[in-house]
Amino acid sequence: MPQYENPWTIPNMLSMTRIGLAPVLGYLIIEEDFNIALGVFALAGLTDLLDGFIARNWASQKSALGSALDPLADKILISILYVSLTYADLIPVPLTYMIISRDVMLIAAVFYVRYRTLPTPRTLAKYFNPCYATARLKPTFISKVNTAVQLILVAASLAAPVFNYADSIYLQILWCCTAFTTAASAYSYYHYGRKTVQVIKD
Repeated sequence: MPQYENPWTIPNMLSMTRIGLAPVLGYLIIEEDFNIALGVFALAGLTDLLDGFIARNWASQKSALGSALDPLADKILISILYVSLTYADLIPVPLTYMIISRDVMLIAAVFYVRYRTLPTPRTLAKYFNPCYATARLKPTFISKVNTAVQLILVAASLAAPVFNYADSIYLQILWCCTAFTTAASAYSYYHYGRKTVQVIKD
């Protein structure tokens, strides 16, 4: 049976804020307002740090929804950032395609887990009701490393036109590192898939 919980926690609201900032960042990058984009990106990063800190230190603020919403917010933010940075010729197309493909598969897996862990009768109202928790998601270690590396590349790419190092060899090395951690993270979920999901039971 699902567990009833309050979805309106501070970490969840911070994750929603990060999702809301994602299209704003995409617009700023496409318009080449990189100085402002850097500031907004720093704000989005602050929400990521705060929601994790609060959830870890206050039990009342921890939720099963948050275990899915936090990484989902990261994936939405990263996807929009990589697409817009690729449009601005700051990140190569193959790398962005690789990252987006991985994230689409992981998001699809989350929706599938939600469906499989929902008790019958399964209804749309029950499926999309955030108050009913059916599973907690536990990211793999390499996935956490990958998210950090992807965000470092975003920060470096956003700063490149501001500080005039868009052609730096160090950026290209960072592209390779990001491709490696993305592939390793995708494999870790394939290999440890069942261990990353904790079904909630009464």
